[in-house]
Amino acid sequence: MVKKKHPGKPLAQRLGTQIATLRKTKEWTQADLAERIGVEPETISRVERGATTPSLQTLEKISHCLRVRIGELLAETSAQPDDQATKIAAWLAELDEPHRSFVVDLVKRTCDHLRSA
Repeated sequence: MVKKKHPGKPLAQRLGTQIATLRKTKEWTQADLAERIGVEPETISRVERGATTPSLQTLEKISHCLRVRIGELLAETSAQPDDQATKIAAWLAELDEPHRSFVVDLVKRTCDHLRSA
């Protein structure tokens, strides 16, 4: 029996694309992310290009810093950089719970108002 090749991007490229997308939604440079997790900017560059895969320890630091589960970084599909919901989710993730609730309520009320206009 012959194994079928994975129809999507190879794991390293998929992971790199997802990390780059999430980093950009936070408006961070590769150097910003590298500094936050304690690696060289070139390491982030290689990971995002899919030239290398990070160690599990580094992957854990990246996922924690970007506020996503490791599984989300490895998922077959990824958010597009211009996906507005992804950007908003990234912004919300950086707020504490009371402020997050306030913003969500404000957005809901605004959408309800605009739908009824």
